Amino acid sequence: MWTSTIAFTACFAVWTIFSIIGLGVKDELGLSETQFGLLVGTPILTGSLARVLLGIWADQIGGRRVFAAVMVFAAIATFLTSYADSYETLLLAALGVGLAGGTFSIGVTYVSKFFPPQKQGTVLGIFGAGNVGAAVTKFIAPFVMVAAGWQAVAQVWAAALLAMAVLFLLFTKEDPEQVARQREGRKAAAMGAQLAVLKNIQVWRFALYYFFVFGAFVALALWLPRYLMGVYGLDVETAGMLAAFYSVPASLFRIYGGRLSDRYGARSVLYVTFGISVLTTFMLAYPPTTYIVEGVRGRITFHTEMGLVPFLVTIFVLGLFMSFGKAAVFKHIPVYYPNHVGAVGGLVGMVGGLGGFFLPLAFGALLDLTGVWTSAFALLFVLVLVALVWMHFAIRYMEAVAARRGTAAAVPELPEMQGMGEPGFVAPPRKAGPIGDWRPEEPAFWQATGRPIARRNLWISTYCLLLSFAVWMVWSVVVARLPAIGFAFSTDQLFWLAALPGLSGATLRIFYAFLVPIFGGRLWTTLSTASLLIPAFGIGYAVQDPQTPYLIFLVLALLCGFGGGNFASSMANISYFFPKSEKGNALAINAGLGNLGVSLMQFLVPVVVTMSLFGALGGQAQTAADGTQLWMQNAGFVWVPLIGIGTLAAWFGMNDILSAKSSFADQATIFGRAHTWLMCWLYTGTFGTFIGMSAGFPLLAKLVFPEVDALKYAFVGPLLGALSRAGAGWISDRLGGARVTFWVFVVQIIAIVGMIYFLDQASFAGFFAMILLLFFVSGVGNASTFQMVPGIMRRAVDLAEPGLSDEQRRLQAEREGAAVIGFTSAIAAYGAFYIPKAYGSSIDLTGTADAALWGFLVFYVSCAALTWFAYSGPRGILHRSEGARLRPANPLPA
Repeated sequence: MWTSTIAFTACFAVWTIFSIIGLGVKDELGLSETQFGLLVGTPILTGSLARVLLGIWADQIGGRRVFAAVMVFAAIATFLTSYADSYETLLLAALGVGLAGGTFSIGVTYVSKFFPPQKQGTVLGIFGAGNVGAAVTKFIAPFVMVAAGWQAVAQVWAAALLAMAVLFLLFTKEDPEQVARQREGRKAAAMGAQLAVLKNIQVWRFALYYFFVFGAFVALALWLPRYLMGVYGLDVETAGMLAAFYSVPASLFRIYGGRLSDRYGARSVLYVTFGISVLTTFMLAYPPTTYIVEGVRGRITFHTEMGLVPFLVTIFVLGLFMSFGKAAVFKHIPVYYPNHVGAVGGLVGMVGGLGGFFLPLAFGALLDLTGVWTSAFALLFVLVLVALVWMHFAIRYMEAVAARRGTAAAVPELPEMQGMGEPGFVAPPRKAGPIGDWRPEEPAFWQATGRPIARRNLWISTYCLLLSFAVWMVWSVVVARLPAIGFAFSTDQLFWLAALPGLSGATLRIFYAFLVPIFGGRLWTTLSTASLLIPAFGIGYAVQDPQTPYLIFLVLALLCGFGGGNFASSMANISYFFPKSEKGNALAINAGLGNLGVSLMQFLVPVVVTMSLFGALGGQAQTAADGTQLWMQNAGFVWVPLIGIGTLAAWFGMNDILSAKSSFADQATIFGRAHTWLMCWLYTGTFGTFIGMSAGFPLLAKLVFPEVDALKYAFVGPLLGALSRAGAGWISDRLGGARVTFWVFVVQIIAIVGMIYFLDQASFAGFFAMILLLFFVSGVGNASTFQMVPGIMRRAVDLAEPGLSDEQRRLQAEREGAAVIGFTSAIAAYGAFYIPKAYGSSIDLTGTADAALWGFLVFYVSCAALTWFAYSGPRGILHRSEGARLRPANPLPA
């Protein structure tokens, strides 16, 4: 297997050699785009057409001998290429070079016979990873060509392939089937019998899949250097190396694609492959576009196009999933056609290889016809969409037929697709996915099964929530630096940018709060985390040009609200996993460490904007008013890889609790309960303070204390509030959430009075100390208010639904409690809007922030009174239950 894989890597490097030497030939002979595409695609044509015949010969004669012979012939043709001196002779030589590509069908037939069916997905994935030979050519050939000419590349590659043929014969042996046939004197099946299976329409469906996952891979491997040079103006060496950024994952990850196909089923892998490919090719197909908006003050013009960095990220993702798909397609073949692997594998490989021939031609023709570079990806979008639709309806038809015959097994709905009914496949248990049996209140179940699952989901959710808060509040730092790099925005416009993420985030929370029971926590966490890529990329591009319209910044500020909305769904989801006795601490950890994203962002962004974090790929620096160099785009780009990790972790590591499933109508009962609205008021007093001060303090301090570089200290307050929230959950579990909440508001009143005093005294040190006290105590209050919710909702449900069983009331209380937690977090998040706006309006109207602070003081007094009278005081509904926490279980007699 390993020797064959190395040999195939050498063959693939030779097969794609014209993607590099063709650039030299193009300049030397003055070829058009279509002529260049024909030259690059000709070896692909030969290698593709030869695959059926070579696959059958490998079955009949033996893969070892055929493999070695083809390598020798391909090496001779490659060497003779260096002597071609016209376009016609180069095309003739390219036909011979293409024989190297035919070794794929030989290797599939040869290698698969050494292993049992349950391992063939992984084995063929490893062998197929020889596609990385394209990356070898991209990396090395440009430097050889620049140093010694394209003819030297052909000669060196020919010598290497000939040496590989000798090593292959030395280190391999005949396959077991060939040895057994020789020993028994049996003849191989005739060619007609081998070809008869190709009448099956399923074979051609597999061929279409491979036309995309492999043919498009080869086409892009050939086309990308030209694309990168034409679109981004790169030189040949850089273009070749960046093209390898696509080729390497599209090759090496084929191994992992084989393992995924063995474990989860090839159909599951293909569904995900085609789904992701539809999305990425659509993004890549979108051409650079200039928009003109007819505004009230005249036309507003802005431009959008995909830069080099997001292009490379997107093409990397496309290559990654193409590699999974290549392995999945060939996992099907030995399962469905164990006695015709050569013929079927040869046909599928041939059609896939033809994609590598026809698609570069189509790319060149489309470019000549339309003049739009992205037209190549538009073609791929249509191709993969057809493959996805055909596969889906073919599978559904097969299932319907099986159901009518009474032979259909239960097939789960998306997204799990546990094998999709593949013959002989049984899906193994997996960590991620739905859980039908969930009983956290039962100690035995919780200790043995529930706690490890709950903790895994908690930590993944916390990481994703941390990123959400970072992206949500990134404007609080970015807006303070925009004037320094040339953006002529007024103070009111800057405060609007700081406040709008809070407005959109709070509004989205209203909807997000109810989506986990509808979609499932795993799917929704994955999608909501991935959505953060939109504002992260958008900010990275917008801040690079001072001419970017203010409208674009307003839109991006609103899109940052995706991060704010995630809090509601994250908290609602985690609340289902833990028993009541640990719910307060779990929610405190999830929210508290998630809130750390604000502090992390306010610490990290001022650092990364001072350095060229991504080199030339990250764009040029901006010169600030004081002459310093800033890379403000890093404020957005720095989160992109972290968001990618979080998205993958959520999909592959989290679970859905099926008992938590409910419709919006089931959850809407919370709107009829008075306690829902009372808790919205109280949580606004705690979390609204935390998030609003996080958004407003950097800009407020910069305006009120201009002599102090407050951005250096901005992260301390959110850090303190997040840590106090994460570490104070146990206090509320022990003493009672209502009691703690009451004293939180008392201390907040003291802190606000202190802020007013020190602001009037123009003392930054005293003012900052009061800010830190406010952050600390608001973090404690964030945990304590949420700890109150389960007890309140259990009392409310017990009174409203006495006819239900205890278990039914418990489930109803959990559903409503999760919905209340999400909804109250949505309302409280408006603090991120009204606190910065209150500061801005107060300064505009009175010249100071005192008016806003007096308003906050009155609000905190109302929160303290409400907590006392409704919950913690002698007449409060939680007074008795929380008092019982403080009394010993077995009091001693007096």
